[in-house]
Amino acid sequence: MTSTDVTHRDGPSGAGSPPGPPPADTGPDDDGGGREPRWVRPVLVVGAVLALLLLGGAGGLLLGLHNATGDLVAPASDSVDVGFAQDMSTHHQQAVEMATWERDHTTVPELRQLAYDIESTQEAQIGRMQGWLALWGAPAQHSGDYMQWMVGAPAHTHGAAVAQNGLPAMPGMATADELRRLRASTGTDMDVLFLQLMLRHHQGGVGMLEYGARYAQIPEVRNLAAQMLSSQTSESQYMTQLLAERGAQPLPLQ
Repeated sequence: MTSTDVTHRDGPSGAGSPPGPPPADTGPDDDGGGREPRWVRPVLVVGAVLALLLLGGAGGLLLGLHNATGDLVAPASDSVDVGFAQDMSTHHQQAVEMATWERDHTTVPELRQLAYDIESTQEAQIGRMQGWLALWGAPAQHSGDYMQWMVGAPAHTHGAAVAQNGLPAMPGMATADELRRLRASTGTDMDVLFLQLMLRHHQGGVGMLEYGARYAQIPEVRNLAAQMLSSQTSESQYMTQLLAERGAQPLPLQ
């Protein structure tokens, strides 16, 4: 249920014609379908993490807080900063999965471009957040319930959605059955279901983004959350318009 480090429009702003789709990869590892080899995405994410680590080591730019002596310290494991980076990485991963499927299977240029934008932007944001967690010495994911860092926030469940680790899923997350339906559908049915699932996914992340933008202690974390909120709000408006053009309604956010 989408950062200053990404050269990506701040979400589609309406019905205007989006830029053309990305060029197809025609290298020797191309699978013949115009998509990059499967090893490319993990390499890009790992590369983003390593680049941030090198930057922090070379310039002393460890993202953290200043203690009384002026030294930099990493945020606590139960802080908003760490929890946001962990949970938003997980939330983004499902969006990337759905966007990659749509990008590779839709025949509609504007939807292929939208899916590519979401995929590439959120992959880069995952790399950035995972880089922070590595710099802070925090695990990529925590072992407890999601969103415990949002003190005083309402219950966070989405219907019967259950994450892979058996925990109740974060708001907006698609169920395993919904993901199977997306992979099994074709044509307009697939496009509509993608828009519905991705729109709900974006809407489900609003609470985390607003909370992170307001309560994270580190300015870079607050800024990233605010940028995500702005971008995803624009994309949500665009997806709502695309659904209306296809005579379809958004899914309720439960």
